[in-house]
Amino acid sequence: MKIIASKSDLQTAVNIAIRAVPAHTTMPILQCILIQAEHSDIVLTSNDMELGIETHMNGTIEEPGTVAIDAKMLSEIVRKISDESVCIETDENHNVKLTCGKACFSIGGRSGEDFSYLPNVERDECVTISQFTLKQVILQTIFSIATNENNQVMNGELFEINGDTLRVVALDGHRIAIRRVALKETFEPRRVIVPGKTLLEISRILSGEMDEMVHVFFSKNHMVFEIPGTKIVTRLIDGEYFNVDQMISADYETKVVVNRNSLLGCIDRASLFVREGDKKPIIFEMTDNTLSLSIDSPLGSMNESLDIEKEGKDMVIGFNPKFMMDALKAVDDENVTMYLVNPKAPCFIRDEEMTYTYLILPVNFTR
Repeated sequence: MKIIASKSDLQTAVNIAIRAVPAHTTMPILQCILIQAEHSDIVLTSNDMELGIETHMNGTIEEPGTVAIDAKMLSEIVRKISDESVCIETDENHNVKLTCGKACFSIGGRSGEDFSYLPNVERDECVTISQFTLKQVILQTIFSIATNENNQVMNGELFEINGDTLRVVALDGHRIAIRRVALKETFEPRRVIVPGKTLLEISRILSGEMDEMVHVFFSKNHMVFEIPGTKIVTRLIDGEYFNVDQMISADYETKVVVNRNSLLGCIDRASLFVREGDKKPIIFEMTDNTLSLSIDSPLGSMNESLDIEKEGKDMVIGFNPKFMMDALKAVDDENVTMYLVNPKAPCFIRDEEMTYTYLILPVNFTR
């Protein structure tokens, strides 16, 4: 095999493909990026058996062929070479020579025969969504998935389609994040659980442009995301997702409208007095048209008040400051509305159109 490409094109393709290379594996071939050059097409493929990526690259094929190259080594070399054209060629023993200007690197490659190719997923029905919208939906929910959870379902996000609406749900046992997106077409109902790791990598690959689309395909065990030049295939999580509708309530005793940035800044300042790993809550006290926030810890204390619009009963309730900040950062509105029932019941942050809903469980405290 012998191919020639610009450094920028090669680096872009490697940076995309390396996101599906596992950090640790008992199969060394999976720590490689497979390069296939044939029929005027150069394709880079990676696969960790849960997430697979196939991305196409511009370049010239002087000799067709296939080789698997250690992903980390390839990435480091490409990152450090000069901004010129790069030549990659292999011999019959899969030894790789990479030349750029006056620099020449020799590394051992592997045959692609043992590489795990991406599964072939049927394309019966395509859901199209803008890269901007999908990227935003992922980033505005992904913080609520569980990490290192024995229940695999909680390590993923629910993608649920009903008619012309896509709902994305994440939860970790202490909070729930829900986003709703209007689709341009109507589809049959679908419910799949997508691994959080996959979604995080997809969000990093997406350009975030409003006028660039993502085409999404479903099968029983896989989901495919296609953007120009790149295909991402993920294995779905098997299991039944929680019925979040039973956890969401429209009832409330207290309704508070507050400036999002002011509240976020206040909680951020209060967090100065919370060590990492501490479960010290920030106390919200709502009376008349004032929200008083306070925290008292071995590091010190803080009290601050904000102007609010309040309906209903006065209330004192405690929250994990990080959980509250995560939700507020995911909202774009100038003001946010909080709905509360009592100091032991969940708080809901949501808009009138229900395009977003964030549920946060309170924290018990003593004063």
